[in-house]
Amino acid sequence: MSLELYTHRFVPATAPGLPTMLALHGTGGNEHDLVGLTQTIAPGCAIISPRGNVSERGMPRFFRRFAEGVFDLEDVQRRAGELAEFVASAATEYQFDAKNIYALGYSNGANVAIATMLLHPHALRGGIFLRAQLTYTPEVLPNLSGKALFIGAGRADQLIPATQSDELQQLLQRAGASTTLSWQNANHGLVQGDVDMAAGWFNALIA
Repeated sequence: MSLELYTHRFVPATAPGLPTMLALHGTGGNEHDLVGLTQTIAPGCAIISPRGNVSERGMPRFFRRFAEGVFDLEDVQRRAGELAEFVASAATEYQFDAKNIYALGYSNGANVAIATMLLHPHALRGGIFLRAQLTYTPEVLPNLSGKALFIGAGRADQLIPATQSDELQQLLQRAGASTTLSWQNANHGLVQGDVDMAAGWFNALIA
């Protein structure tokens, strides 16, 4: 069963009619890490939060890499497919709308969410991608029109050069997505400005 692909946590919605948030942690995180952040950015929404099922020296991740910034592209494709299957199974199990799911991912979690959207665009309606970079580019871009995406980048990010954040936005725009790129004077770690900007963007989007 696809639901068994990931150890996960589900938090029911506290208000009706809202999207479900797919919370995806960074390297070394778990299914609890982003629940509080997600509740702050998307209050009232249900949350489905899986733990990455790849281990890097004991640290959970969502796909393999060979070195910092060097990704196993075959594994990225496979894990994106697993995540899409998991989300569909979770929607059935927990009875939320499979067509109204937004990702909220940080670092590795944001990267797998983007790969999933590029490879399985039906799986997500949109997303909030914090400290994200492009790990996989399909030969033919999918049609992402109608999808709203927020990218939270750090100007002093020691892992992701500013040019990569710009390139990510440009690729998603070429695929037809509506994108917002928000810059913070920060490194790879999140700051309050990320939270405030993401929350403002998301709550205006669903209002």
